[in-house]
Amino acid sequence: MLRIAASSAFAEHAAPGLIELFSSRADDLSVELSVHPTSRFRELICSRAVDIAIGPASESSIGSDGSIFLRPFLKYQIITVVAPNSPLAAGIPMPALLRHQQWMLGPSAGSIDGEIATMLRGLAIPESQQRIFQSDAAALEEVMRVGGATLAIGFAVAKDLAAGRLVHVTGPGLDRAGEWCVATLAPSARQPAVSELVGFISTPRCIQAMIPGSGVGVTRFRPKVHVTLWS
Repeated sequence: MLRIAASSAFAEHAAPGLIELFSSRADDLSVELSVHPTSRFRELICSRAVDIAIGPASESSIGSDGSIFLRPFLKYQIITVVAPNSPLAAGIPMPALLRHQQWMLGPSAGSIDGEIATMLRGLAIPESQQRIFQSDAAALEEVMRVGGATLAIGFAVAKDLAAGRLVHVTGPGLDRAGEWCVATLAPSARQPAVSELVGFISTPRCIQAMIPGSGVGVTRFRPKVHVTLWS
């Protein structure tokens, strides 16, 4: 059993491709995926509640005392998107207009110290204007159905942007660069499957599997995966 803790965004957008491709390398490998705020990664790893944690971690959040191994592997952009008929779709919107929009947000917005919450605070978006959905996909669907704005990972909405179903809104505070990292115990203290995943996760084939629509098919294998959601 390989126990993986992940941020909500990684769990939704990249974990399926990673787990399916990695599990196909071993017939007897089971994976348990649980969703946690990155602020709990260090505690979960040090207590051995999980074997590996994946998300937008950093030395400041994980610690740099040598007990935790941290390796970045995938950069991404968080961008602001709206429906084509939104008043935000033309030009650079004024801050007051941003604050008056309904913001349809995925579950990562509920993490106080997360990237999305930090962006919303920087934009001074009132909590009364924020609606949090059970997934980023549900938030995007609501934006396309009724309007409003959302913060999304760029590669996850690339097809919708190209097709004209969404529009990328630019301006101060509306984009943010991020990077997913893998965190484990020190190499000498972890099980072989963890070390194998750490080496595998940054390979081109794995990166392609984690990014939707990148051309690597990983749909033929059905791994044994148990998903647990924690608040």
